[in-house]
Amino acid sequence: MASFARYLRFVVGALAFSFMVALSMPAMAQQPSQVDPAARAVHEQQLLKEFDRIQGRVTIPDKRSDVLEQPAGREWQYFHSVTLRWIGGIAILGMLAVLVAFYLTRGMVRIQTGRSGRTIVRFSGFERFVHWMTAVCFVILGISGLNITFGRPLLLPLIGFDAFSEWSQWAKYAHNYLSFPFTIGVILIFLMWLAGNIPNKVDVEWLKRGGGIVGEGHPPAYRFNAGQKAIYWIVVLGGGAVAITGYQLMFPFYVTNIEGMQLAQAVHAIVSVLFIAVMLAHIYIGTIGMEGAFEAMGEGTVDLNWAKEHHSLWLDEESARTGTGNVRHQPSSTPAE
Repeated sequence: MASFARYLRFVVGALAFSFMVALSMPAMAQQPSQVDPAARAVHEQQLLKEFDRIQGRVTIPDKRSDVLEQPAGREWQYFHSVTLRWIGGIAILGMLAVLVAFYLTRGMVRIQTGRSGRTIVRFSGFERFVHWMTAVCFVILGISGLNITFGRPLLLPLIGFDAFSEWSQWAKYAHNYLSFPFTIGVILIFLMWLAGNIPNKVDVEWLKRGGGIVGEGHPPAYRFNAGQKAIYWIVVLGGGAVAITGYQLMFPFYVTNIEGMQLAQAVHAIVSVLFIAVMLAHIYIGTIGMEGAFEAMGEGTVDLNWAKEHHSLWLDEESARTGTGNVRHQPSSTPAE
């Protein structure tokens, strides 16, 4: 009887053990055969298909720090290091090439009837001050901004790490602080010259005749011709765009998230390089491209024959308004004995 009891206990124990092993098999089957430190059991792309980012949990107040990985950041990095350089290089170098070719073929646009020896007031002292304040700020902002995109591959190998670091630091300070007078200048330009920069039918005819730069003769124009109106709106709209996006970058995350910051940087960069390319054409026409043009902003006056050829309708308005058209006679110079 004792032997039968021991045998029965053995059989029951064996059955219980077998039952427990059978229950544990599914759980064991779910475990990987070996430990994977790289966690390849969870594929990154599977997570990114479900979410636009990979996030964790944080206890600090800044909840944005819980973003562990954001795929758009890789696209932004590629844009900044590759795409933007192509856009900027093609726009700026392309514009320089066009201007050089145009100058070699067309040369300076001369005053056809020569200088009259009389001048007329074109811009007031305040207008010229606003123009030059904005222009100087724009040049420094453009150079310091291009350093961000092109400085490391082009300038760093030439001047070395120490000099490049010092230059970049001062360029950053200049870029940040000069943005304020530049923005003020853009606002003042918008208010000062808005009335004279509304497109009209005269602009259509001016464009058809190439503005006197292409072809023969100079089409009539008011105080600002169609080309100058285009520059005006590029300055106002482009300057406004770079100012708004620039301040978003200067004061990050106050009004937007990381995606908004990336978009602001892309818009800021693209508009800026295109802005620079257009301003190169503006500088060309205002200096070596057209005789007598620089005097308008340099001295505030232009030769009367220049005004007749390029802004005849404006000259008629000034003559009707003042009777003399603010004409000034330049003193004749006596040749040295």
